[in-house]
Amino acid sequence: MEQQKDIVCTAFCGGRQIARGALRHVVVKARALGERGETQPIFIWENSSGRLIDIGVDGTDAEVLAGVRELQSQRVQGEGPNEVLRQNPRGPGRPKLGVVGREVTLLPRHWEWLRTQPGGASVALRKLVEQARLANGDRDAARQAQHAAYRFLSFMGGDLPGFEEASRALFRGEQETFEALIIDWPSDIRDFATTLAARGFETGSAALERRGEG
Repeated sequence: MEQQKDIVCTAFCGGRQIARGALRHVVVKARALGERGETQPIFIWENSSGRLIDIGVDGTDAEVLAGVRELQSQRVQGEGPNEVLRQNPRGPGRPKLGVVGREVTLLPRHWEWLRTQPGGASVALRKLVEQARLANGDRDAARQAQHAAYRFLSFMGGDLPGFEEASRALFRGEQETFEALIIDWPSDIRDFATTLAARGFETGSAALERRGEG
């Protein structure tokens, strides 16, 4: 059976943060708040991607936890927005590499070049992807953090003063300007937005320094 990795998230009720941590704990806290008569909508955000998590918090604890298990199972099977790809079954003597088959579309000249590479097309493609991943890791991480922060900002702060300017500062990598523009926002929204964006500013600056552009 595939291991189900915890989804780490943060829940908001209106503009107030009400819980943070593993999804299974957060949904129970959110459910309890609703049971106490809370009328404002509750939104749960995935910390790594800034995406809203579509999961119900109505019903018993057992029912909402069953929803958590189903969602995490979908992630393991590669059905969620952030795929955790399931490993292919191994044949006799086959190393456990975690290789997953997917369709790849290339031009004829690309296939011709791959055909001449040691180990064949699959080995060559894996080497190329790994080289690109290592070379562009910081840049990719910065971009992912920027988009995570923007998803949250646009939903929770789209009507707040300075939103458009803060968004532009976010994508330009201007941390001080970004933080100054949202300083007067509700504290919980501001702090979570700052946390999401910080990873982008940090990794983006590291990449620039290594290329001598800082």
